[in-house]
Amino acid sequence: MPIKIRLGDVVELKKPHPCGSKQWEITRTGADIRMKCLGCQHQVLIPRVKFEKSVKRIVGKDDGQG
Repeated sequence: MPIKIRLGDVVELKKPHPCGSKQWEITRTGADIRMKCLGCQHQVLIPRVKFEKSVKRIVGKDDGQG
């Protein structure tokens, strides 16, 4: 069962990014997921299967602050 995610959702991953942040904003959905690190603004594109294995929880919508 695929995870229900939408553009703008913020997710927490199991492992931290090298900058130290675990929170990412979803910027593209589909067969591949594009995410932007909320710590350093780095963007990555990963397959949905790998994304679903690495998600710890969905935090919520990005409020644009920070």
